[in-house]
This record gives sequence, C-alpha cells and structure tokens, in this order.
Amino acid sequence: MFISSAYAQTAAAGTTEGTLMSMLPLVLMFVVLYFVMIRPQMKKQKEHKAMIEALAKGDEVVTAGGMLGKVSKLGEAYIGVELATGVEVQMQRSAVVQVLPKGTIK
Repeated sequence: MFISSAYAQTAAAGTTEGTLMSMLPLVLMFVVLYFVMIRPQMKKQKEHKAMIEALAKGDEVVTAGGMLGKVSKLGEAYIGVELATGVEVQMQRSAVVQVLPKGTIK
C-alpha cells in the first residue's frame, strides 16, 4: 500500500559514454600527479646523478650528514672526504648532497 512497485529499467543507450565520464576524474588525477610530483622528482634525480658523476678531486662538498669537506680520493662507489687536516672519512658517492664553490671551506 505505501510501497510502490519497482520496475526493471532497460539499459541506457549511452552506457559506454557514462563509464568514460566516470573514469575521467581518475585519469585527470593521474595526469596532475605526474606533472606535479613524478616529473620534478625524476628531474631532480637526473641532476643529482650528473653531479655525482662529475665529482673531482679537490671539490668541496656537503654530505647527507651535514659534514663539509674536500674530496681527496675517488672510487667507483666510494669517495674519500677530508673533513679536517689529517681527518679523512670514506663514504658512498650518493651521500654527497651538494658541491660547494671553491674556497668555501677554509
């Protein structure tokens, strides 16, 4: 009496259009994510790799731990960094965060 009868509806003619429109926000979200997060991160990684490969003996560097020093030895995966006169540590090349201009460390 108070409940109306439910009738099956026929499928709409534009169902493929409806599914494409429902997927559009998801696709747009991935496109924005790519341009805002992924692409800049890849560019930063590429620049860091080029900096690491261009390291030379005598370069003044900042390490990931915040230590400043001069590159004294170069190896395939490791470098020797002189932190002070007579104090040399060996670390991974990837631990170098920044190459400083010559004469920064005195």
